[in-house]
Amino acid sequence: MRETTDRPYHHGDLRRALIGTALDMLAKDQNWTFTLREVARRTGVSHAAPYKHFRDRETLLRELARIGFIRLGESLTGAMSPGLPSTRAHFMAAAQACIGFACQNPGLYRLMFSSDADKTIDPQLHDAAMKTFGILLDLLERGQRDGSFRPVAVSALAAAGWAQVHGLAMLAISNQLLEEKVGATPIPAALEVLLDGMCRTDCPVHVPASGGHSEHTCPTR
Repeated sequence: MRETTDRPYHHGDLRRALIGTALDMLAKDQNWTFTLREVARRTGVSHAAPYKHFRDRETLLRELARIGFIRLGESLTGAMSPGLPSTRAHFMAAAQACIGFACQNPGLYRLMFSSDADKTIDPQLHDAAMKTFGILLDLLERGQRDGSFRPVAVSALAAAGWAQVHGLAMLAISNQLLEEKVGATPIPAALEVLLDGMCRTDCPVHVPASGGHSEHTCPTR
C-alpha cells in the first residue's frame, strides 16, 4: 500500500490530483476523517484550491464513493470469465471478487456504504451504485432464464445475494471471520450455502478441477 506523502502539485488536472490524494489518504488511514484543508496541503496547493472543484468535504467523499462503485463494477465484470461453466460459477466468481475488492480497499468500501455517501442527494453517485448493482440483477435474470436460479422474484434473489456477500465483505475487512468460529474457508463455504438456496434443486454444483475456491485474506490492522 502506498504511503501518503505531500505531493508538490504541478499545473494540470487539479481535480484529478485532489482525488488521487484523497484516495491515498483513505487507503492509508482506512477512514475519511480528513479535511479539505489537509487534502490541499498533501496535494501541494492552497487551502482554497479544492473549493474550485468540490463545494465541501462531503462532495469530495461522494466522488470517492462514486469512483469506488465504478471500480467495484469493473472487478465484478472482470471476474465473470466467459470460460466459466455455469451461471452459478459466474455468481461465485463475482461474489468473491466483491469480497476481494473490499479486502483490498477496506476504507473505500466502508465509505461507499456509509451515510457519508448519500446517494439520495447525488445523482451521479446513485447512478454509479445502481449500475454496479445492475450487474448482479443481470446475472440473476440470466440464471433464471437458463434455469439455474429459482423462479422467484428477482428482487428477492438480489436481496439475499447482496445481503450475504456484503455481510461477508464487512466481516472480512473487520477481521471477524476467525477460523475457530467459522472454519478455515468461511467465504466459499457460506457462498455455496447461499447458492444452494438460490439455485433450483436440479442445478448442478460445479467444483473447480483444483478442488476448491480461492479464499480472500484481509490485511491485519
